[in-house]
Amino acid sequence: MSDISANGPASAGKPRVSILGQSARMKSRNRVEGIFKTLGLTAILFSLAILALMIFTIFRDGSSAFFQTRAAFPITLSAEIIDPAGNRNRDDLTKQTTMTYNKVLNEAFLAALAAQGIKTDDVPEKEITAMISKGAAGEIRADVLADPSLVGQTIEANIVLGGRIDGYMKGRVTRESAERDSNVTMGQLDIADRMKEAGMLATVWNWDFITNTDSSDTRPETAGLGVAILGSAYMMFLVLIMCVPVGVAASIYLEEFAPKNKWTDLIEVNIANLAAVPSIVYGILGLAIFINILGGQMGVEALKMSASLVGALVLSLQTLPTIIIATRSAIRAVPPSIRDAALGIGASKMQTVFHHVLPLAMPGILTGTILGLASALGETAPLLLIGMVAFVANYPAAPWDGGFSDPATALPVQVYSWASRSDPAFIERSNGAIIVLLVFLLIMNVTAIILRRRFERRW
Repeated sequence: MSDISANGPASAGKPRVSILGQSARMKSRNRVEGIFKTLGLTAILFSLAILALMIFTIFRDGSSAFFQTRAAFPITLSAEIIDPAGNRNRDDLTKQTTMTYNKVLNEAFLAALAAQGIKTDDVPEKEITAMISKGAAGEIRADVLADPSLVGQTIEANIVLGGRIDGYMKGRVTRESAERDSNVTMGQLDIADRMKEAGMLATVWNWDFITNTDSSDTRPETAGLGVAILGSAYMMFLVLIMCVPVGVAASIYLEEFAPKNKWTDLIEVNIANLAAVPSIVYGILGLAIFINILGGQMGVEALKMSASLVGALVLSLQTLPTIIIATRSAIRAVPPSIRDAALGIGASKMQTVFHHVLPLAMPGILTGTILGLASALGETAPLLLIGMVAFVANYPAAPWDGGFSDPATALPVQVYSWASRSDPAFIERSNGAIIVLLVFLLIMNVTAIILRRRFERRW
């Protein structure tokens, strides 16, 4: 085909354009498309850079929370001080407070420094003993109560040091910052350097950060995530058993059985609206209904401030619309031809749904459920309103012993609590808690992908 036949008769004064070349309009369109692609790629790279910067900052500031500086030295658990009665009875040993163990600990610390030949005459004894964490005596007391036979023995102990000494060993505290800090002295830093040279100090893996409970502002170095992890696990378990059956059943009914009329339209609109309600509104609802009315006026003992059950109820109300919407989308994605084929060979409506539609929709249902639970795991605002930000020093009991109604906290709330405290050691632990929370969220998202691929069927 010639240029003339392709473009029609050439008009006078108008140049002919070959189909093998690009017109000015085509060049302009391709140029705009190239600019759009460049902008899209730039936006993606910028988003990835911000994400990488955020993750890098969190791991840089929080990874040190998984390590703790400890001092290794022998401690003689004097029977005359710890067990004056000499009967090794646990009930009698509980009468000895941490003040008693502080005395034993301080004497052993000073003796160990002298035995190592570490110079201490330029630093007051009070400053030297203040290097030990205020929670260290409690750890020794707990070991003795767990094994009363330790009384009278000399044990090799790894004692937690204070937050400032720990920060100095990690590089978070410097001598320049210590000069402006009333919680640490230059003499203490000198003693820490000498102990490190003598091999008395070591920064080791800190399992206590995972297993310990929260601590007061005077001993941030002993604070842990134990109660927060257990509280989050309790709430996610309750949300799972409360949301999934109700959400999936409601979705099946609305999508497969409910008549299409103004009432079902109203229900669908309200489900969509509930999914968009701010999370703090659910917290207000939980405080008003579950705690004030059911727990207060009606006297339901299990519904009280900071209980895992109340937190699970609030998060269930928030997560239920998300699960319903995700489940309905998965059911709607099953081709109508599968329903028609099942009905055509004599299957009932119930058989069609449960034998054909649900198995094909299961990957989407599982994915939506897990992602909904992951979203609930990271919620903070509604839990703050029901009191889960309170200081909880004891683990909740086992579920069969009423642990769901015991005071607890959650991982995102613990992050908020530590981040709101002024001590740098708590800020470090706040970033460490974020790492733990991200690990849990990553596990849940990977599980969703694995389950989706495991149950996925082609049609």
